[in-house]
Amino acid sequence: MSDKPISPLRRRMIEDMTVRNFVEKTRNDYLRHVRTFTAFLGRAPDTAAPEDLRLFQLHQTQAGVRAPSINGSVAALRFFFTVTLDRPEMTRHLTFVREPRKIPVVLSLEEIARLLEAAPGPKYKAALSAAYGAGLRVSEVVALKVSDIDSERMLLRIEQGKGRKDRFAMLSPRLLELLRDWYRIARPAVWLFPGRDPLLPLTTRQFNRTVHAAADRAAIKKRVTPHTLRHSFATHLLEEKTDVRLIQVLLGHARIDTTALYAQVATNVIRAVMSPLDRLTPLTSENKPPA
Repeated sequence: MSDKPISPLRRRMIEDMTVRNFVEKTRNDYLRHVRTFTAFLGRAPDTAAPEDLRLFQLHQTQAGVRAPSINGSVAALRFFFTVTLDRPEMTRHLTFVREPRKIPVVLSLEEIARLLEAAPGPKYKAALSAAYGAGLRVSEVVALKVSDIDSERMLLRIEQGKGRKDRFAMLSPRLLELLRDWYRIARPAVWLFPGRDPLLPLTTRQFNRTVHAAADRAAIKKRVTPHTLRHSFATHLLEEKTDVRLIQVLLGHARIDTTALYAQVATNVIRAVMSPLDRLTPLTSENKPPA
């Protein structure tokens, strides 16, 4: 731990976030964004003027910073100036950037099978299978505990998922079999997928590296990330004609339109729709209009 003293301003911001029960990741992200703005400003952030914030956002745009990062800094700076400094008028030039909505990358069933077989060992095969078989986020996979497996009800308990909400995810017989295989080998005490330190869970970075390595070994040319497994789970369920509202519950989506995005990549669903062109009566030589 660093012995460097914390400035009163930083301490106050940390206290303001703690009072509001911000999760650790959000606190770290907000502090990082304020630190980046301070480096751009070249002086203490509480001496900034509204024009400085406008120029900072212009600098980010011109530097090619992606929309999620810009929006993260907007949220952090709005909190810093509105709550910590009590200067809400400072943020009038800060604007959230519209993020382009892209069609997610989805793997075929054959590609999923190859990816899982390419996982380096039973632990990672079980972890990747949980991400795909239950549609979990990477943060939810690494946070699984042994006690979260309910084999009687065939459910996985997801504690404090996105939005700090608990939910249940499906536990398929095949996934349960893989999890039991892994448990018999390692006998994990608390965390289902422990990291290098058995007392700590696998990190999201380790999981991410494993997914990329497995995709390379499986010779999958698509850009594969841990979230690709979740996208594939939802799309394959939709192609099997599972109700989109049930998929929404399984994924833990707050809004149905987020889940409905998968209709754009569910190829079986798209192919099953008859084009209105095919419903037209063919124009034969007898009923063709005169030239």
